[in-house]
Amino acid sequence: MSRPRSSGWLGALPLLTFFALVFGVPAVVLVAGAFTAEGRPSTANLALSLQGGYLTALLGSVKLSAVVALAGAVLGTFLAYAVVTSRSRLLREAVLTASGVLANFGGVPLAFFWIATLGNSGVVSGLVGLPSGSLYTFWGLAVVYLYFSVPLMVLAMAPALDGLRPQWREAAANSGATAWHYWRYVALPVLAPAMLGGVVLLFGSAFSAYATANAMVGTVVPLVTLKIAAALTGDVLIGYENIALALSLDMIVVAGLVMAIYLPLQRRTSRWLH
Repeated sequence: MSRPRSSGWLGALPLLTFFALVFGVPAVVLVAGAFTAEGRPSTANLALSLQGGYLTALLGSVKLSAVVALAGAVLGTFLAYAVVTSRSRLLREAVLTASGVLANFGGVPLAFFWIATLGNSGVVSGLVGLPSGSLYTFWGLAVVYLYFSVPLMVLAMAPALDGLRPQWREAAANSGATAWHYWRYVALPVLAPAMLGGVVLLFGSAFSAYATANAMVGTVVPLVTLKIAAALTGDVLIGYENIALALSLDMIVVAGLVMAIYLPLQRRTSRWLH
């Protein structure tokens, strides 16, 4: 006797429909537009997106994201370790709560905060003698991005650091291992997937940021998100109106590579620490 077919999937039908409309349709339009030039199928837009100023902007975004990810990972890991090992529960809750807020603080408000503080006419820049225009550079933008990247790394690393068993340190000490040996052969191998996953997460967050950079540096620092915005407002060559879609596809490819690294690391971290 054949088993009746389950109709449980019908409950997910509204969600699947919503997903198809919100994500599927734009994705199809984006890919189709990226491979269309002058009304016919072509790879001209993709080829142009990997040349000249567009390539410079893409590489600039990758470079900025890599710098922010590495620096944010180091600073965030040390801060998370200090919070996790603190005996003050109030300090731990305060830092984690603040990290949750600051990790989502970006856009124009963040740019205004830094410009009002360290800009050419900022409150602090005049007191410390900060050189004019130093905030509106590649490294100035990297420092601003760290404002939300470090808290994000704290949130990513705190659960992993909590997962380190005290028994592991005791067992290492009983075996004659020093603190260096414990961190080198026990703690760091366990934390490595979470740390690398955090780096990838920070990279993706910085890579996709737009509003803060647009409000702060404009066209001074070439970034792919700014190039996309310029292309959407008409700053393109005739016949290459879909260059913004091609640049967006380039970003999706980079983001896909980032997620292909992040997801296995996240699964491995969960297997070790849970």
